[in-house]
Amino acid sequence: MTRVKAHQLRKENVDAQEKKLIELKTELAQLRVAKIAGGAASKLAKIRIVRKSIATVLSVINEQKKKDLRDSLKKKKYVPKGLRVKQTRALRQKLSKHEAGLKTLRQQIREDNFPLRKFAIAA
Repeated sequence: MTRVKAHQLRKENVDAQEKKLIELKTELAQLRVAKIAGGAASKLAKIRIVRKSIATVLSVINEQKKKDLRDSLKKKKYVPKGLRVKQTRALRQKLSKHEAGLKTLRQQIREDNFPLRKFAIAA
C-alpha cells in the first residue's frame, strides 16, 4: 500500500475521507498486533506509511473544515483569530486606506484657516 495523496483526498467528499480514515486506523491496529506477534519486516515497515497516511487524511479534513468556517464567516465583522489571514505583523497592523486618509480636527482647522497660497507668475 502506498501513501495517501492529499490532492486525491481533496477531490473526495467528507464521508469518503472519514471512511478512509477509519480503514487506515483499523489497518494500523492490525499492524501493531502483527508487530507484537512477531510479524514480517514488511509489515513493520508498513506501520510508518499508514501513520503518515492517517496524518495526511486528518490534515485534509481539518483544512476543509477551516475553509468552510472561513467562508461562512466571510461577511461578518469579527472573525476568530485562528481563522484570520496569517500575514506579517506589520501588514496586519497597517492602517486601512480609509484610516490613513483621515485628518485630525486640528489639521482640518489649520487647512481651513491657512489655505495654500496662489502666486501669479509674470511671464
